[in-house]
Amino acid sequence: MAEATHSMTAAEVLVQGGPAVGLAGTIASWPAGATLAERLAANPYLMAPMAGVTNDAYRIMMRAGGAALAYTEMVSVAGLHYGGEATWDLIEPDAAEPEVAVQLFGSKPELFGEAARAVRERLGGRLALLDINMACPVRKVVTKGEGCALMDDPLLAMRIVSACAEAVDVPVTVKIRSARRAGRVEAPAFAEAMVEAGAQAVAVHGRFATQLYHGDASWDVVREVVEAVDVPVIGSGDVRDAATAARMREETGCAAVFVARGSYGNPWVFGDARTIAAGGDVPELPSALRRIDAFELHVRLLAATGSHMLRGRTLAGWYLKGLPHASTWRDRAMGCSTLDDFLRLADAVRGLVEGDAEPAR
Repeated sequence: MAEATHSMTAAEVLVQGGPAVGLAGTIASWPAGATLAERLAANPYLMAPMAGVTNDAYRIMMRAGGAALAYTEMVSVAGLHYGGEATWDLIEPDAAEPEVAVQLFGSKPELFGEAARAVRERLGGRLALLDINMACPVRKVVTKGEGCALMDDPLLAMRIVSACAEAVDVPVTVKIRSARRAGRVEAPAFAEAMVEAGAQAVAVHGRFATQLYHGDASWDVVREVVEAVDVPVIGSGDVRDAATAARMREETGCAAVFVARGSYGNPWVFGDARTIAAGGDVPELPSALRRIDAFELHVRLLAATGSHMLRGRTLAGWYLKGLPHASTWRDRAMGCSTLDDFLRLADAVRGLVEGDAEPAR
């Protein structure tokens, strides 16, 4: 990537660096369509919401890689009510993003309705849809009756969906799990109730909340939800790469697929999945040099969007995984805190990959 000033916008950074690493230089708008089902059919691979991950820079990278839509981190409706501008930082998209999907969490219908109206007013036409998190398994969330705890109270969950659906004129969707506790799959019946309350799509992660992110996700549960409801179903769980993303749609019949951890250091996964689904060959993995260049692009986007630069430490681990001396680079990344630090790291890795030398310690 050519030298760039530190004052470039995210759009300018992407135009300059995206095509060189196999990404788009500008983000295509979410496919048009009269219905949500039509829009998902046009491009069914979505960037899943992930707490602490899907900030502006991450969403821009994944949309440039071919994701039809990208979601914010989950945002507390109580935080919007009480927290002021700090919470809005999680929601408002960068100017480079044509639109964004916003995921909300909480437990009080009146706060959901208030938050939905506020988000719609603030984002205007850039709000693609509102998603309600009923899947988060984290203890500090479920102990407050939020996240996957809502699956224990379908009537409350229905009131939350109705409050949002009545407040906005964009699709309201929900994300759920197989159930809160292992033993009985509750997702199909729960999904039916959410659709009755006004949900226009249901995303289902094929694990119980008690599993957290361990063990295998059940795609059978995704298929059962597809058979239970007449709205689009978004499959989630164990989508590790492009081939898996394409296979989930084929095996479950889901309308779309959430890619989460499979996108770590791999913004190309979305476009590759579309290639495979269209009958093309499985694309070759990006070269080491392309991954280094993509890492540089990503940290430049962190700076351009005003994101916390320490997130670059995690990005280094993802993009540089599997490269020669990767553990040394990860250790060195832990000492980086500014854009210049990360750019010097990228230059050092690039130089040693090209020369296949040992890194200086």
